[in-house]
Amino acid sequence: MTTSAAERNETVIGSRLTRRALLKRASWGAGAAALGLAGYSGLIEPNEVDVTRIDVRIDRLPSAFDQFRIAIISDLHFGPYTGEREISAAVQAANQLQPDMVALLGDFVTEPLIGDRHLGAKHAGPCAKTLSALRSALGSFAVLGNHDYRTNPEFVAEALEANHITLLRNANHAIVRNGARLWLLGVNDAVEASPELERALHGVPANEAKVLLVHEPDYADHASQYGIDVQLSGHSHGGQIRLPGIHPLWLPEMANKYYRGYYRVHQLQLYTNRGIGTVGVPFRFLAAPEVTLMTLRAR
Repeated sequence: MTTSAAERNETVIGSRLTRRALLKRASWGAGAAALGLAGYSGLIEPNEVDVTRIDVRIDRLPSAFDQFRIAIISDLHFGPYTGEREISAAVQAANQLQPDMVALLGDFVTEPLIGDRHLGAKHAGPCAKTLSALRSALGSFAVLGNHDYRTNPEFVAEALEANHITLLRNANHAIVRNGARLWLLGVNDAVEASPELERALHGVPANEAKVLLVHEPDYADHASQYGIDVQLSGHSHGGQIRLPGIHPLWLPEMANKYYRGYYRVHQLQLYTNRGIGTVGVPFRFLAAPEVTLMTLRAR
């Protein structure tokens, strides 16, 4: 049976309509996927706090400190996108871990993108007040980050100390248990200030265990030359917005090498926490907010 020209034309037109409909549906699907991704990265992932548990063994850790538990929180960025609700969720997560101490690793506030940068420091008070609800056996210890220094570091420092958070600025603190010591060190921000590790080490015996708090993780290349056992850092946000299987498209200065999780840098062990808040845009993707519980183990 032969097919008429009209029938052939009808078939072609029907085929074209089908292709157009498919393309239209595909564009709708892509738009829906983009909206879904934006919604997830803006509304869901930034508000879901991951709790990461890690054990770290230290050869010279005294047995009295075996199973010593440190809750790690960084990069609160109290400001335009992160506030009391998000930080309270991190505080609650940390408290449930029942740590021996809490390490707060800087960037309590955010430098504004426009206008007077010092205005960002006004959030230090409510941020510190929210963090004052942290509960641990020995209390909370902190260092400042680059955003704290870019706004008003003295104002941020006063807010922390007024809420009973111990700030370590190129200084050390000895934790004593059963006559044994674990040294906690903290240095100033490595990008915007002057970190003086030698000053922080003053009076610390070379053969005793040391944990260093410093905002930028890539400082580990320097710290590894000073007999530091463990370094705790933040700053990177874990990349904040990542694509599967590739290195983050953007990372801040001094967070390009060691931007998330656990690393060994010579004899030093480093952990980089992904932080709680965001900078630039209120999105996170494949880099959820994180509270870390590090348990120290004696050999």
